[in-house]
Amino acid sequence: MRASKMEIFETAANLALWPKILPHYRYIRFLERGPDRNIVVMAARRSGIPISWTSEQIIDRNRFEIHFNHLKAWTKGMRVVWTFSDTRDGVLVTISHDLRFRIPALAPIVDPIVGDFFIHNVASKTLRCMKAYVEARANKVTA
Repeated sequence: MRASKMEIFETAANLALWPKILPHYRYIRFLERGPDRNIVVMAARRSGIPISWTSEQIIDRNRFEIHFNHLKAWTKGMRVVWTFSDTRDGVLVTISHDLRFRIPALAPIVDPIVGDFFIHNVASKTLRCMKAYVEARANKVTA
């Protein structure tokens, strides 16, 4: 992404902003709210299919990382880490998912559906839309 690392990081950390800038997000409801930790119900759409989950968000400003621990729904137990790395072409934003389905016998069936069909699709749209938003803001000329 071509914007300042801090601007990208703070945009990604600001969950209240997500439904306004990410068209596939339906809403984010805060159950607990703090400067570095939130518990939220997140709801998005995957090709018109509504999905939602409850997640704990931990914002680590010292390491430029955002952590999510999924607390409920099909992705319960999944850990997600957003990282922000400076490169010569801008800031590389990476979302890593660690999904281990909690019913091992069903994992070979459920993991590809939940992981590939839902998670990968939503994460890709999130990065694409966030990139467009932060780059448009960075390119605005102020008078």
